[in-house]
Amino acid sequence: MTRDEVTALVLTQKHNKGLTWQQLAEVIGKSKEWSTAALLGQMTLTAEQAVRVGELLALPDDAIAQLQIVPYKGSLPTSVPTDPLIYRFYELVNVYGTTFKALIHEEFGDGIMSAIDFEMDLQREPDPKGDRVKIVMSGKFLPYKSY
Repeated sequence: MTRDEVTALVLTQKHNKGLTWQQLAEVIGKSKEWSTAALLGQMTLTAEQAVRVGELLALPDDAIAQLQIVPYKGSLPTSVPTDPLIYRFYELVNVYGTTFKALIHEEFGDGIMSAIDFEMDLQREPDPKGDRVKIVMSGKFLPYKSY
């Protein structure tokens, strides 16, 4: 099985069994954000995690093995996303990317925010005018080195 085939099978089994990402995360033992990324092919599960979630989703052994292989990261099929929700994040970076950069550089200096030493929390925020999506991202600052 390829990693893409495993991802498709995970999505099918999640749907067929009526499971949520939160329930799968509890089986994996990590946050719903990290676990979802892992099950969508962007992170590597330990053998124990892969077996537990594989049993819950009734995955074949080759799928369980594939969940433990370091994936090729980057999940977008096109350079400019066509999915409306993902496109809004692309738009957000296009509009506010230079602002993020300017403020991070002013506050921290010349460097980047890590996507490796990184945490994310996504929550529903009730609002009388329509619920809001609240995403908090926290990444380690990595300064550029002089050599």
